[in-house]
Amino acid sequence: MAPTTVAIIGGSYAGMTVAHSVLSVPNVKVVMINPSTTFYWNIAAPRIVAKSTAFSPDQYLIPIAKGFSKYPAESFEFIAGTATDIDVAGKTVSVTPNTGDAKSISYDYLVIASGSTTAASNASITGTPIPFKPTNHDNLKEIIAAAQQEIAGAKEIVIGGAGPIGLEVAGEIAEAAQQSGNNVSITLVSATDRVLPMLKPSASSSATSLLKKKQVKVITSTRVEGVEASGEGASKTWTVSLSNGEKISADLYLPTTGSLPNNSFIPKQFLDEDGWVKVDKELRVPSAEGIYAVGDITNNSMRLAFKTGEQAKIAGNNLKADIAGKGTRQSYDQGESVMMVVPIGASGGTGQVFGFVPFSFMVKMIKGGDYFMSKAGATVDGTA
Repeated sequence: MAPTTVAIIGGSYAGMTVAHSVLSVPNVKVVMINPSTTFYWNIAAPRIVAKSTAFSPDQYLIPIAKGFSKYPAESFEFIAGTATDIDVAGKTVSVTPNTGDAKSISYDYLVIASGSTTAASNASITGTPIPFKPTNHDNLKEIIAAAQQEIAGAKEIVIGGAGPIGLEVAGEIAEAAQQSGNNVSITLVSATDRVLPMLKPSASSSATSLLKKKQVKVITSTRVEGVEASGEGASKTWTVSLSNGEKISADLYLPTTGSLPNNSFIPKQFLDEDGWVKVDKELRVPSAEGIYAVGDITNNSMRLAFKTGEQAKIAGNNLKADIAGKGTRQSYDQGESVMMVVPIGASGGTGQVFGFVPFSFMVKMIKGGDYFMSKAGATVDGTA
């Protein structure tokens, strides 16, 4: 009997988790489609780009195929390429491989786990990718090295955004400068009246205090209204215009606000008005039989790593029930609880864990020490 084919678009955390889940079912084949041949542990991106020697590339860039080598060869196929279209009626995905001719992949079930990107990651503002997210290219090692060089050479840095990524990268860059004895000016601009506005005020106060100790200037209640570049290469400079009328000169601008859906291949009827895939409580796409979506690409608003993990487990469970024709189905409710741990350098940080604001030393113990780097390989091979 022919195997049940599950096509998964996306090789990040969500796609990995679902793939390993359904591969526990007999007579299933997973076809994973992803532009990069490596899985990127972008949870650690702020430290990776700010401190080039903190981790080695083989710690945060893991070959995807290697993680599935324990399965029979006929059970897993990896296609390094980009999904370009979904034919719902024909149950096929059109793919442009990184090398070779375009092809069409047939599926019985489809999982959309293409995730999101950011203005920094896709270089839409700065011209140089700063990969806080995977960049949808198969040269992540070179892109990361270029970003590290760009940051290391900057003396005046403006960071737009006061969410967790903005604070984490500010703390890491400031700490790296202090450790190397370099004089680097860092300004963090927040449109809200406090940093980390999604957390309790006490967490915001703690974060501001930690940033100031690292000589990071924090500007609140002010928007970045325009960014203009002049010069080329090493002589390139930026003028950052703020809503308060101030103009800041910098040799590096890092935008850290907003997520953009990776949805260019997804039928418009699947998407909400902002471009995210509409899903029901079981993480199915309501307008298409046999199609699920998980992670950042969905219209669930909490785009956090631990929420992605919850979604992937539920989608995997429901897919297995579909394939087997039996089993208990599960529902996803993102709820209102926030679990966020925000290192501001390796020495500590802040956050919120189900209503509790952890002490700085606790953040160091939980995440600040290694950004959960030890879980990167385990995520790829399914043992996390």
